[in-house]
Amino acid sequence: MRLRNLTTEDLWLYEAIYRDPRMWEHLGGPHPKEGLAEKLERDAAATEADEVWVLVIVLEEETAAGTVAIWPHELDGEVITEIGWMVLPDHQGKGVGSAGVRMALDRAREKGRWDVLHAFPPVSNAASNAMCRTLGFTLVGARDYTARVTLRVNHWRLDLRSA
Repeated sequence: MRLRNLTTEDLWLYEAIYRDPRMWEHLGGPHPKEGLAEKLERDAAATEADEVWVLVIVLEEETAAGTVAIWPHELDGEVITEIGWMVLPDHQGKGVGSAGVRMALDRAREKGRWDVLHAFPPVSNAASNAMCRTLGFTLVGARDYTARVTLRVNHWRLDLRSA
């Protein structure tokens, strides 16, 4: 398994991730197709410029299984760095997500890219919360989180300098 940068050739992957209701079961439902190509272009350009990381999880047989993303944004008046992941349904429950996130964390530590990462899996997503626990994140607590919709999430924190 390896990680590679997202490119504009990954529209099929973005459609599989953003349009599949199973992928958004805990996240407020799938996204519309409109604007997805433009989002891919923005995300690929920001990754190429090293402003964010949107990394594709690639399996041994060169199959894309999902993504791991790390990006800055404002939360409660403070700029934080968030990590999130999406694993296609056919690859869920096989350790692919954990391995991909672990590789992204290792890369971030190696490059000294970020100090602290935050993750916000919905409280209803037992697998993602277990992944945070297993990978050494510390549970800060439950909170409401608004992106497209307001969700009840667990806020996890990982200090890359000490982990």
